[in-house]
Amino acid sequence: MNISENTIKILKNFANINANILVKEGNQLNTISTMRNIIAKATITETFDSQFGIYDLNEFLSVHDVLNKPDLKLDDSSMILKDEGGKVKYFYADPSVLVSPTKEVNMPEADVTFELTQTNLNKIMKMAAILKAPDLALVGIKDGPSVLKVCDKKNTTGNTYDIAVSENATADYTFYFQVDNMKMIEGDYDVSIASKSIAHFKNKKEKIEYWIALEQDSTISK
Repeated sequence: MNISENTIKILKNFANINANILVKEGNQLNTISTMRNIIAKATITETFDSQFGIYDLNEFLSVHDVLNKPDLKLDDSSMILKDEGGKVKYFYADPSVLVSPTKEVNMPEADVTFELTQTNLNKIMKMAAILKAPDLALVGIKDGPSVLKVCDKKNTTGNTYDIAVSENATADYTFYFQVDNMKMIEGDYDVSIASKSIAHFKNKKEKIEYWIALEQDSTISK
């Protein structure tokens, strides 16, 4: 079998979340950050007939990039990646040394929903880098607008950047994220936030979704 360019793109994105991955039988990939505050899941075009673990995902992707659209064959303890010029025997990692999701996310009922476009996400990430701002807040005023704010919540005189994402908020709330946790692949997203703990980002085009933990000082007043 060959791994599609889109699946490689997803794996490269997942490598930014966790350096290793446990690929399970079937056509889904999932990963979780070592801090367990980011979970991602994607449905891909390939179907794997057995489970295998990769300890250094970036290394594996570099090997794959050097080869010319290699054919991949899964054996019991290793895989063979082969192109017209040669082949690589790449051994699996033991699942016990990998950090991987152990269960499906049980998303609580959402308190807030909005759409996050790729354009707005790009602006947010660029501004966060320029302003050296580590935090991202979704701030809503009941019956008023809801904005995403790039900021440093520990510095009340620090520079900020706001961008409106919805109108007529149903409550007063401030939900905090770490900018470093916003590791989604490019695209537009439907976002739902459960004030108890978590936000869900679902890509509108690709079959990929993320769950990102809220910071503990997030608040809501209905």
